[in-house]
Amino acid sequence: MDAACSTQLIDGDGTFNVSGVDNFIKEVKLEECGLSYAVVSIMGPQSSGKSTLLNHLFGTNFREMDAFRGRSQTTKGIWIARCAGIEPCTVVMDLEGTDGRERGEDDTAFEKQSALFALAVSDIVLINMWCHDIGREQAANKPLLKTVFQVMMRLFSPRKTTLMFVIRDKTRTPLENLEPVLREDIQKIWDAVPKPQAHKETPLSDFFNVEVIALNSYEEKEELFKEQVANLRQRFFHSVAPGGLAGDRRGVVPANAFAFSAKQMWQVIKDNKDLDLPAHKVMVATVRCEEIANEKFAGFIANENWRELEEAVQSGPVSGFGKKLSSILQSCLSEYDTEATYFEEGVRSSKRQQLQEKLLQLVQPTFQDLLGHLRSGALENFKDAFEKALNAGEGFSSSADVCAQSCVSKFDKGCEEAVIEQANWDTCKTREKLQRDIEAHISSVRTAKLSELTTLYESKLNAALSGPVEALLDGANDETWPAIRNLLKREGELAVYGLSDALSGFDMDDETRNKMLTDLESYARGVVETKAKEEAGRALMRMKDRFTTIFSHDSDSMPRIWSGKEDIRAITKMARSASLKLLSVMAVIRLEDELDNIEKTLTLALVNSTSNSATSKSISTIDSLASSTWEQVAPEKTLITPVQCKSLWRQFKNETEYTVTQAISAQEANRRNNNWLPPPWAILALVVLGFNEFMTLLRNPLWLGVLFVGYLVSKALWVQLNISGEFQHGALPGLLSLSTKFLPTVMNLLKKLAEEGQAPSTNTNQSSMNSSASAQSDVTTNGESSSSSSSGSSPAKSVPIDTSS
Repeated sequence: MDAACSTQLIDGDGTFNVSGVDNFIKEVKLEECGLSYAVVSIMGPQSSGKSTLLNHLFGTNFREMDAFRGRSQTTKGIWIARCAGIEPCTVVMDLEGTDGRERGEDDTAFEKQSALFALAVSDIVLINMWCHDIGREQAANKPLLKTVFQVMMRLFSPRKTTLMFVIRDKTRTPLENLEPVLREDIQKIWDAVPKPQAHKETPLSDFFNVEVIALNSYEEKEELFKEQVANLRQRFFHSVAPGGLAGDRRGVVPANAFAFSAKQMWQVIKDNKDLDLPAHKVMVATVRCEEIANEKFAGFIANENWRELEEAVQSGPVSGFGKKLSSILQSCLSEYDTEATYFEEGVRSSKRQQLQEKLLQLVQPTFQDLLGHLRSGALENFKDAFEKALNAGEGFSSSADVCAQSCVSKFDKGCEEAVIEQANWDTCKTREKLQRDIEAHISSVRTAKLSELTTLYESKLNAALSGPVEALLDGANDETWPAIRNLLKREGELAVYGLSDALSGFDMDDETRNKMLTDLESYARGVVETKAKEEAGRALMRMKDRFTTIFSHDSDSMPRIWSGKEDIRAITKMARSASLKLLSVMAVIRLEDELDNIEKTLTLALVNSTSNSATSKSISTIDSLASSTWEQVAPEKTLITPVQCKSLWRQFKNETEYTVTQAISAQEANRRNNNWLPPPWAILALVVLGFNEFMTLLRNPLWLGVLFVGYLVSKALWVQLNISGEFQHGALPGLLSLSTKFLPTVMNLLKKLAEEGQAPSTNTNQSSMNSSASAQSDVTTNGESSSSSSSGSSPAKSVPIDTSS
């Protein structure tokens, strides 16, 4: 589009041409002008040559009336065009003529609306009037002036508009004579127009700058007309500069809001509402600044540098984050300032503040993410440094303080680099959270380390006390509890000293320190008490083991052989006394050096109570066991109550009775095995009654030989049958066993004798004697083998046969 090409702004029906105006502004690049532009409009009677004047004055191409077709309406509505070749950019509006027959005498609404619109929008208003109308009461220009002044009253704070009266078809009357008359008429019209109370005394000059010029007739003196127009054109150059035609204008709307402002003004005027120009200016500034702010906000969101920075922060800390983001924000705000610089300052600043707040709200989550990365990174660095310091053997408190201070300093440095110039964000909360996290980690590590130390020394105490206490209680005697007390004191002091030395690196108050040491001492005591309770639960087993050990072994710890010489009663009493000693030791916990009479009470009640000489004191002692507590012993120190001791002793006696009985039986059996002679009275009876038979044997030696042979045979059978071994298990089992072995043994013995008799008799008497001895030896050996194979009893003792007789 040519710069001078015209566009209809408002059609004859009062419709605002939004798309046409937008295209016009883009084509003439009006948005780039800021406040350096001017708006000129022209009004006047229909067919008064307005369009012709504009076309010659500004180089526009508004449609002109064709004089050969008659005088009729040419311009309908309001048209707009850019003045060609005039700086700054000047926009001219051609208004529909007044007093036209097309609209009729009564349809003056559009005239008033267009006049008010021109006054509200324009910096310079050209009023086209005929020269012959000056000084006439009913001239065509008077209704127009009344309209202008009336609508001016509807502007709450009107602009300082320049009214340039263009007198057309000037006559010979000089302009110097015409101008005073015109000004007088204008003043009369101004005085006659009804005004609001606030403007009753307001002079015309507060609202308008009045200029008067005169032009010759275009049709009669075209060249002179063009010359005068060219001179007038020069006055429109730099018209908005100080001293120009519109140098003192007020309430200028920035060029990039002209279309929106004009549309809103026309809508208000069309709705027949009062046009509050200051409010309108604020409204226009508000809308346009908000649009600009939204554009810049959207541009910031789409900014590649911001997107890259946002994505980078998601992965971790970004070096120079604050400077980079501040630069992007400042660039966005600067662009806003450039485009909104000509709008009302209060609105512009308010919208800028809103834009800045929106931008900061947009970037704040990223900023917080960055602080989170810095905090977590600082916390991890602290954990690593703290762990290394502890592993290197440095003190806990000193390591914690140094590492914490170092990590917080690094965090503060990172926050300084992350600070955004446009925001006054406080990082103290994140810093405080970091400090809380560090303190929490220190506390957790302290708790863990103290727990490890406590566990370490408790395990040492457990190892140092459990085994020895168990061994001491197993060998319970008068020195058991003193030894346990000494052991507890020694190991407890060692553990407390070690823990106290280990705690020197921890910065803790004396109360906590003393409590830990006291707890460790209590734990040591608890280990002993727990082990004592465990051993007390096995008291019966320990008593039986001790009884068995003492009862079944002699003083040299050799197994006892019940040969019949031992005093089983004394041994049993000694073994039971030792078991009772163990019971008395395990009955209570004696970690304090306090005396008690438990052993005496148990001895009197359980060991001596069976004595036939028991006194009434013993009876009262027995009754004392019918209690759940011991005298002079606290209940919490009691491991085995008197009632339980009595029950345990009864069970102990029942379970050891069999051992004693077995010993007695073994002793009696051994006596029987070792004593085969008849009683003395039987021997005396044999001597008295068998005296005659004995004398008979002495008189007849042959009977001695028979008796000797019988003795040998009997001795051989005794050995072969192992008679003493068979009868060790009782008389009846021995008889049954001998009955099954007797006949095979006799047959084996006869067989041996027969084999010996068949051998040739070539030896001397000495040889015969040797053979007899050898045969006897074979018979003895074979008899032992046979006896061994036929009997599952204990091995038989080999009894040598006396051959010397």
